[in-house]
Amino acid sequence: MLTEILTQAPNDAFARYGLAMAYSEAGQPDAALAEFGKLRDANPDYVPGYQMAGQLLAKMGRSSEAVTWLEAGLAAAARTGNGHAAAEMQALKDDLSI
Repeated sequence: MLTEILTQAPNDAFARYGLAMAYSEAGQPDAALAEFGKLRDANPDYVPGYQMAGQLLAKMGRSSEAVTWLEAGLAAAARTGNGHAAAEMQALKDDLSI
């Protein structure tokens, strides 16, 4: 269903995020990261995408890539006033930087 929505509206942030999460939950991290990248490119202020991509990369042991996503997410959170997500991303970034 999400792919059908994205065929009609490829920049739909909610559908793109949902597809990325579905891939992540299905154990397809590379497909998930590709979708998170598309989400970021089309919707640079969609903060949850950065957060979940950072978490996925951290779980994969790709800490430096996770930090890059989290830093971009922190900037997006600052632009959009999303303090809750910013706090969570900063905590994960701090954990990865230790």
